[in-house]
Amino acid sequence: MGRQITKQTEGILYAGGAYFIWGILPLYWKLVQDVSAEEILAQRVFWSFIFMVVVLLFTGKWGEFITQCKKLLQHPKSFIMLTIASLLISINWFLYIWAVNHNHIIETSLGYYINPLVSILLGMVVLKERLNVWQIVAVCLAAVGVAMMTLRYGAFPWIALTLAFSFGLYGLVKKLINFDASIGLTFETIVVTPFALLYLISLQMNGEIAFGTVSPSVTLLLIGAGAATAVPLLYFAKGAKLIPLTLIGFLQYIAPTISLCIGVFLYGERFTSAHAVAFGFIWAALLTFSFAKTKFMVKRQPRLGK
Repeated sequence: MGRQITKQTEGILYAGGAYFIWGILPLYWKLVQDVSAEEILAQRVFWSFIFMVVVLLFTGKWGEFITQCKKLLQHPKSFIMLTIASLLISINWFLYIWAVNHNHIIETSLGYYINPLVSILLGMVVLKERLNVWQIVAVCLAAVGVAMMTLRYGAFPWIALTLAFSFGLYGLVKKLINFDASIGLTFETIVVTPFALLYLISLQMNGEIAFGTVSPSVTLLLIGAGAATAVPLLYFAKGAKLIPLTLIGFLQYIAPTISLCIGVFLYGERFTSAHAVAFGFIWAALLTFSFAKTKFMVKRQPRLGK
């Protein structure tokens, strides 16, 4: 029993740590806000790849990575799926960086509150997973929240929904191809690294690159973007293996809650009545979903049909 409790505690620390890092990442990107989002993304991809190569070498997984690469070339379907995963996470990273540095932190937090509900919807549509009545209610509440924000805020929350769906689809693809976390992330970065390098070379040739020219601190922060990207992903993968999915479900709200507080209290972004209505529905949806499969809720769910 003691060993089991220790494992669960370890899992909570790893997964909670991952979500904490994701929550404070806006602070990191704000430190390099004078660099274009395109260059930050390219640097993030390149240094993530370098960081993951070092991780594989130190953990003795380099040989396994080479073996998996050879197998991947023999299975075009898996390679295509991996490429799709790389593109989806690149879109997510770019939009997140752009949104944070253009004062849309609140909307990024909304996106990551919506994300688990998008994953539910994708599981239902693509994987034919069945939802109980309360889970359906949760998805409907989230949809109402997004609709209300669109109507009252006067603009479609495209940042939040693009972040939610790109990460949701990324998670779905990752579930379908099922690679070891460190090997999978190295694959994903190696696919887009050539494009990142070409873009950085073009910036260098045109004298527009920030890396190595703006200040030593900015250069170090751009290099550190690799670790800032990879460490929480590796922590999450380790934590997810040690604790139940339901506990992961509760912990995943740490990141958007921290981001929301940073946006409102640190950077002074306006939290309007439209935001309050939208977040109210989203929070209600998340609470409904979190308790949907408990004995208390299952006993009280209404029956659909006979």
